Amino acid sequence: MDVILETKDLCKYYGESENLVRAVDHVDIQIRQGEFVTIVGKSGSGKSTLLHMLGALDRPTSGQVWLAGRNLADFSDDNMARIRRRRIGFVFQAFNLVPSLNVWENIVLPIGLDGRAVDVDFVKDILKTLGLEGKSRNMPNTLSGGQQQRTAIARAIAAKPSIILADEPTGNLDSKTGDEVMALLKFSARKYGQTLVVITHNEDIAQMADRTIVIEDGKVVD
Repeated sequence: MDVILETKDLCKYYGESENLVRAVDHVDIQIRQGEFVTIVGKSGSGKSTLLHMLGALDRPTSGQVWLAGRNLADFSDDNMARIRRRRIGFVFQAFNLVPSLNVWENIVLPIGLDGRAVDVDFVKDILKTLGLEGKSRNMPNTLSGGQQQRTAIARAIAAKPSIILADEPTGNLDSKTGDEVMALLKFSARKYGQTLVVITHNEDIAQMADRTIVIEDGKVVD
């Protein structure tokens, strides 16, 4: 399998002198197309900072992030935004749904913002896969937490990105609902051929992955 995401001597530092924080400290990782990788570590270990740089949400202090053989440092801010819309889907702990839009409108919103036509049949298939059939006209406040997170997953998948990045996607859910959401996220990533990278502190979720990367104090230790 081809390497789709790679970091080379990646660093992200905040502050200076005695207040210097090495959030990500000389990290070298490779993630292959179609892989399901979890990134685990204690709170403050740097895993979210790493995910943000993998997803082109933040630029490194030094080092490089490569996406499908291209160095992200070579892209302008506008091109980085385009990459985020087209190549990377994000799922966060907070569902980040627009409360004034229904489920369908939330799912297709990023596609419209990118000026592209919605693949209606594809979105309908996602709704069926994620158990949201019959919910497309529901407003977010009428959904359970699990349904809201599934809507967020559908939104991430609908733009047909090659990579899904999820930051503690089950953090706001009870354990049973969280397990169901993760199983659906893994199944849908497999079904649509997407690479899945999940940050978690949940050992059960980590064991679902093809591979786990362990981070401590900004460094990969396993």
